Amino acid sequence: MSSAQYLQPDAASQTAATGQNVTSDKAGTAPRPKRVRLHHLSAAKTEGRKLTMLTAYDALTARIFDEAGVDMLLVGDSVGNVMLGYSSTLPVTIDDMVHHVGAVARGTSRALIVGDMPFGSYEADAREGYANAVRLMKAGAHAIKLEGGAARVEAVRTLTAGAIPVMGHLGYTPQSEHALGGPRMQGRGEQRAQMLADALALQEAGVFALVLEMVPADIAAEITQALDIPTIGIGAGPDTDGQVLVWSDMAGMTEWTPRFVRRFAELGAALREAAADYIASVENGSFPSEDHYHAQ
Repeated sequence: MSSAQYLQPDAASQTAATGQNVTSDKAGTAPRPKRVRLHHLSAAKTEGRKLTMLTAYDALTARIFDEAGVDMLLVGDSVGNVMLGYSSTLPVTIDDMVHHVGAVARGTSRALIVGDMPFGSYEADAREGYANAVRLMKAGAHAIKLEGGAARVEAVRTLTAGAIPVMGHLGYTPQSEHALGGPRMQGRGEQRAQMLADALALQEAGVFALVLEMVPADIAAEITQALDIPTIGIGAGPDTDGQVLVWSDMAGMTEWTPRFVRRFAELGAALREAAADYIASVENGSFPSEDHYHAQ
């Protein structure tokens, strides 16, 4: 790797001497920074290393993903669907996001933490958006994410001028689900040129990365090639600079997942089985046994 922020595998022993803020992965072949910073994301795009992002909403799962080596943790407004029982992201408030960003921040030490700006917290007034973003940064976020294209340029400029890093989000934007007619693929036909123009406008305004959600793969590839900043895909094909998934989808916590998701585990079924085993063991008296307590 060409970046000075990464060690070559055979140079790992130089860490103490050089003071480089890096570590290697389990195989010792893909060095990683001890704390992911914005310049590491830029270097990854230059070097062709794919970036990884997962959602997280609490300290417990955030710590697990952090220790696994994920580059970024998105404290998404998907907390509304995944954790709070809402049918969409729209009811999520800035207070909700501050609470969950803080929990994730307390559970991590390496990953870059991105906090979602919820619906209604930034669209009407860039100054109000800045005040809300400050709350997320004070809670522990390293950056914020907001949805939308050219219409968000003023907000992005206001935030970045105030030293708040911003991640953009184009394609299917869940906060606009009613305007978009539901979760549908975006960017086809006449939308293609507009999406590219929006991506370039957001880059010029100062976003450090761009999420592309439910965008045809060829369009996502075109945008990725056109931008100097990394693109992070979700349902946007293999040619973006990285990928993001909602962790409960990735881990198989629910019976249904979107078509673009690969289920890397079936934790929902395993957890139900563990709970059922616990219930049965308590009811039949096999738990607790003498192995699980000590009489005085």
